[in-house]
Amino acid sequence: MHHAGRIHSLETFGTVDGPGIRFVLFMQGCALQCAYCHNPDSWDTKTGQLRTVDDILAEIEPYVPFYKRSGGGITVTGGEPTLQAPFVAELFEKCKERWGLHTALDSSGFCDPHHAKRLLDATDLVLLDLKMIDRAGHEHLTSQPNDRILAFARHLSDAGIKMWVRRVLVPGWTDGMSELLALGEFIGELRGVDKIEVLPYHRMGVYKWEQLGRAYRLDGVPEPSQGEVERAYRLIEQGMQAATASTSAKTEKAAR
Repeated sequence: MHHAGRIHSLETFGTVDGPGIRFVLFMQGCALQCAYCHNPDSWDTKTGQLRTVDDILAEIEPYVPFYKRSGGGITVTGGEPTLQAPFVAELFEKCKERWGLHTALDSSGFCDPHHAKRLLDATDLVLLDLKMIDRAGHEHLTSQPNDRILAFARHLSDAGIKMWVRRVLVPGWTDGMSELLALGEFIGELRGVDKIEVLPYHRMGVYKWEQLGRAYRLDGVPEPSQGEVERAYRLIEQGMQAATASTSAKTEKAAR
């Protein structure tokens, strides 16, 4: 079965989306509409270029030695790649069969894990974007509630799939003290989180909103300072320690 996928763009030497040097494929289409999105042109599910899995494999092939040597691989992002799960699953399977490449899925987690079973079976690492733990805040920021996303994170934890958890730090939106502590507590209850990344919000995609004639809701929101990023890491860490402490207290109670 040869799937075609709607592709937004691709990058042959990505260094920020997973370990090593990576081929990064941006899928077209997303169900969330994050106020800080730097690719709002990737939301529409009907646009993008239709490409087959074989087309993409041909794009990857010349660079495979670089990916392998650097401990890299392929990352599929978007948009939201789980919306085209059959295409991405076939692509990941072939990358593994042919070259033994490490596969990473960059996802918002807004996805029913049962629809993505074949895809997750072929995924070595999920870069999971936990935009907000507060449900109302999440809805305000992205247009959707986060129940499905938190359930997806728990599914990855139970299934033993490795994760990097990411948080885009938007001053005044996603950086509240209780929000970051709650994020840490949630992460502290998950298994398989290898890394936490606080990504400072940036304004590089604002011109795309203007081109699309969309009002940019974060106008006037500054990019966070290095100090604010460090504070976020500290609060997340504090929340994680609180979760660990409460888990071991529960275990002790059960053991008595």
